[in-house]
Amino acid sequence: MIRVVLPYHLRTLANVGAEVQLEVKGPVTQRAILDALEAHYPMLAGTIRDHTTQQRRPFLRFFGCGEDLTFESPDNPLPEKIASGEEPFLVVGAIAGG
Repeated sequence: MIRVVLPYHLRTLANVGAEVQLEVKGPVTQRAILDALEAHYPMLAGTIRDHTTQQRRPFLRFFGCGEDLTFESPDNPLPEKIASGEEPFLVVGAIAGG
């Protein structure tokens, strides 16, 4: 099982706790995790990725194992600790201001 930590606004929308667990078939990649997340919680479709382009929404970042995974290819395999469920995949709302 893959562990995914969501930011507060997405937790509220999906009516879940801070962390969800998902079954991911095949290689564990960002795309596979987000596909499984949107399939299990359809209300999140379009909130993390654009409906059409599947590009990450602005002001959201991805982290895992102490690394910023945001700009990695969505099809690159994620670290084994994420794939095994030892470490969570984090979806983090970025902070902006001026």
